[in-house]
Amino acid sequence: MPNCGGGSASLTAQLLVHTPVMALDPHTPVIVGVAQVTDRVDDPTGARSALDLMEDALLTAGSDSGCGAAVGNLDAIGVVGGLWRYTDPGRQLAGRVGADPATTLLTSWSGHSPQLLLNHLAAGIQAGEIRSAAVIGGETNRSRRLARTLGLEYRRDYDTTLPAAEAFGELLVMATSHEKDRGVDAPVTIYPLLDSAIRHAMGESISRHRSRLGTLWEGFNRVAVDNPHAAVRKPMTADEITTPTEANRLVGAPYTIAMNAHNNVDQASAVLLMSAERASAAGVPRDRWVFPLAGSNGLDTEWISERWDLHRAPVLRLAGECALTSAGTGVGDLTHLDLYSCFPSAVQISSTELGIDQNRTLTVTGGLTFAGAAYNNYSGQAIAAMVGCIREQPGTGLVHANGGYVTKHAFGVYSDRPGAHFTNIDVTDKAASLPKRRTHPGFSGEAKVEAYSVMHDRIGLPTHAVVSLRTGADARVWGTTRDSGLVGAMLIEEHVGRSAELSPDGSVSV
Repeated sequence: MPNCGGGSASLTAQLLVHTPVMALDPHTPVIVGVAQVTDRVDDPTGARSALDLMEDALLTAGSDSGCGAAVGNLDAIGVVGGLWRYTDPGRQLAGRVGADPATTLLTSWSGHSPQLLLNHLAAGIQAGEIRSAAVIGGETNRSRRLARTLGLEYRRDYDTTLPAAEAFGELLVMATSHEKDRGVDAPVTIYPLLDSAIRHAMGESISRHRSRLGTLWEGFNRVAVDNPHAAVRKPMTADEITTPTEANRLVGAPYTIAMNAHNNVDQASAVLLMSAERASAAGVPRDRWVFPLAGSNGLDTEWISERWDLHRAPVLRLAGECALTSAGTGVGDLTHLDLYSCFPSAVQISSTELGIDQNRTLTVTGGLTFAGAAYNNYSGQAIAAMVGCIREQPGTGLVHANGGYVTKHAFGVYSDRPGAHFTNIDVTDKAASLPKRRTHPGFSGEAKVEAYSVMHDRIGLPTHAVVSLRTGADARVWGTTRDSGLVGAMLIEEHVGRSAELSPDGSVSV
């Protein structure tokens, strides 16, 4: 069990409020079972497939509910999209476990998909459209990579004869043509770049900033050490996390490997939801119930270039506040938290927008760096862990899921006690009036450095820097530099705020 900040089975028995089922709206959505499954095989020829792992997670979640019929009576199965080629994994899973769902969903590629999907299904239960559903995700990136490295065949069990599942969520396009042309098209580049903007906004030196990030990530590592599903359970100090070594090289400064998302896992999760009426009729023990109280989602900007300030995400704040308000709670009342943690900048931005103290425990898993996750399904693992934490230590928990570059957001509020009515809120209309930064892709001339990241090769040597610049008209434009002297200086001296020259080909000189 991950470190949930305390609690015990005896405490649960003492504090759990046994709300009479009949007092609930029969359509109240309730999570009745969860599971996480992790494989660590050394022989990829014997590895289980992603579908195998998801099947295991689904059946284990059914057992966790204490109800033998939980899996066989599903009305909907939603699967978080992955690297695999299943056209309708939900239908394949249904065939394996003896279910016959009316609906199967397959999400688009985005890290906020698990929470977005759960909110959608919980809203369907609240509306009486469905009575039970599952949210499932899984990936076998570790064994697949190992098979490629060893030149071995890897098992595939795709049934491509099945028609495609109903698509859920919008297609995620990560970059404009200008961004791609200037190298602004990968998380390992952009998230550290955002951290330089955070550093400048806080008035920190490069060394002080690095030290603070180490302390922040050390807190995530402590939780991962106690998480049996974590990919990295080795205790690490702040200095060990931030200090470059042969085994912990810099990727995009200031981030070492130990500060980057870890997707090299064979892992799956499942969350089972029912209406209170069905859960009661099925005989699911009341101490297994955890209630989704509210959900929300929003888009900050479609493109990172349009963000007004790189170190802020105002729609994240809007969506988070709406979910908490709808649930009748606030940040100060939260017992458990899981802030999406692909990179330190994501956690800093979300905690700042929500007014959360960064010194408190911010994860129930250990985060994407240490716990790891199956690409888009990190928040699926987090929701499963959150349910376990709430059962162990009753209270209220908040999960933040992130897609894009801290641009797509989904929130879920969970509790051991029911709310009045589950609400799923889209803050798009509220966000429409927020300002967007104008871009000037064809600009050349004098500009000011707004943010940057120094990228490194696979042996830890600096190669180039990606730079965000503001023109005299305050528009944003991107550039790069491969000048070894400038790149080296950027690692030890703050360059945000300095004047620079952008050439027509995108090269930056300072």
